[in-house]
Amino acid sequence: MFDRPLKILLVSSEVVPFAKTGGLADVAGSLPKALALVGNDNAGNDVRVVMPRYRQIEGAAYRLDFPVHFKNRYETAIIKESSIESHYQGAHKTIPVYMVENYHYFYRDRMYMFDDEAERFAFFCRAVLEMLPKLEWQPDIIHCNDWQSGPIPLLLKTHYRQDPFYNRIATVFTIHNLQYQGNFSKDTLKLLNLGEEYFHPDLLEFFGSVSYMKAGILYADIINTVSRTYAAEIQRPDLGERMDGLLRKRSADLFGIVNGINYHEFNPRTDPRIHRNFDQFSVSNKKENKFALQKEMGLPERDIPVIGLITRLVDQKGLDLISEIIDRLMQEDIQIVVLGSGEPHYEQLFENIKSRYPEKIGLYIGFNAILAQRIYAGSDMFLMPSRFEPCGLGQLISLRYGTIPIVRFTGGLADTVNDYNPATGSGNGFGFSEYAGMALLHSIKKALQLYREQPEQWQYLVKNAMELDFSWARSGVEYLQLYQEAITRHLDMQRIA
Repeated sequence: MFDRPLKILLVSSEVVPFAKTGGLADVAGSLPKALALVGNDNAGNDVRVVMPRYRQIEGAAYRLDFPVHFKNRYETAIIKESSIESHYQGAHKTIPVYMVENYHYFYRDRMYMFDDEAERFAFFCRAVLEMLPKLEWQPDIIHCNDWQSGPIPLLLKTHYRQDPFYNRIATVFTIHNLQYQGNFSKDTLKLLNLGEEYFHPDLLEFFGSVSYMKAGILYADIINTVSRTYAAEIQRPDLGERMDGLLRKRSADLFGIVNGINYHEFNPRTDPRIHRNFDQFSVSNKKENKFALQKEMGLPERDIPVIGLITRLVDQKGLDLISEIIDRLMQEDIQIVVLGSGEPHYEQLFENIKSRYPEKIGLYIGFNAILAQRIYAGSDMFLMPSRFEPCGLGQLISLRYGTIPIVRFTGGLADTVNDYNPATGSGNGFGFSEYAGMALLHSIKKALQLYREQPEQWQYLVKNAMELDFSWARSGVEYLQLYQEAITRHLDMQRIA
């Protein structure tokens, strides 16, 4: 570790509690809290966050404004400021959250999926960099997240490389999901103020498009993704989303760190959203949450295995495997509780299953944060049969609540869940590797068999699951080590240049 606190800027298009569409926001809202108070003998790091200020965000205070030269004109960037609070082992720190405001680009009824995405986030990236000297704050590292901030490493190594304020700033680029790449037309080069020479397969051109994801991968000092297994998987043609060749080329600079979860928010001992609090020393209280969940979902209140499923209803999540085995699975004396929304045909799939098995299926189509906590707390098992899963948070939360995950061993699921072995007592869940319905069914039946036939072993498994540490404090230390590596490599390259 460095012998001094680091200055760290985390850039994200969404941050909890201000704006969220997916897991990126959870990471961007939680990782800075750990970074601020871990490492460097707890001296603390100077961590700050920057994001767009979307229409729905309230309460941020004006800090400054300035013109950004952009598309042969000037656009005004207004910087507003809010904060998030970090608490760790009795220490406390306030983390500034800067928000780039521009009425034209960000005052809209939703966050994404507009025709001018390339322009919106090119402006955002430029504004982030122009903001720093005006704040009189020079970070050691800029941590970029997903395609929306991919241009920042590119801009630093092109337009800003000769500026002494910027040329010592190192970059880390995190891939949260390689499937979402930010690929745009060739004209995007003009937004970045780059010449046509950059439209080349060795540079920004990507199958006829300009790719913001490729920009981040190509120009960042260090690349990482959200699990070690996913870092290896995306170097293969089947999961590399056509970027596997580039990622293999940069394999020496590609790392994987599993996401954490907020152990203050996800704490069954204190969680106000669940019906009965419990911990690893009072696991018997967990059963009251099961009965309350059954009642809430209109299911018979019986002491039988309850399997939870909280997911986006999309192809990635292995829902076709569930469809394949559902009739065989419903022959078991179990209940399944489903919470999620997504593609209409998957929503209809679960509506149909619910209508066929009304006594066995509890279903909520939509998003309900309180119900999600009650499913984590009240289920006995948690299902994640994903086709691919960069990290996954559901299995980490379920372990925290003593709900045993049943997963497909891919990405972060492979890094965090190990098949339980009753003979040795090792493992924390159940899983399978082949993407096949019968493989999923076999894993579910293994879990059900242990639950029914060896209740003492099951309680041992539940208690051990609750004692595992998947907190951000652990991941934060790993990120500080990654930042150190990025800074060292960047400065070495500066000396060579």
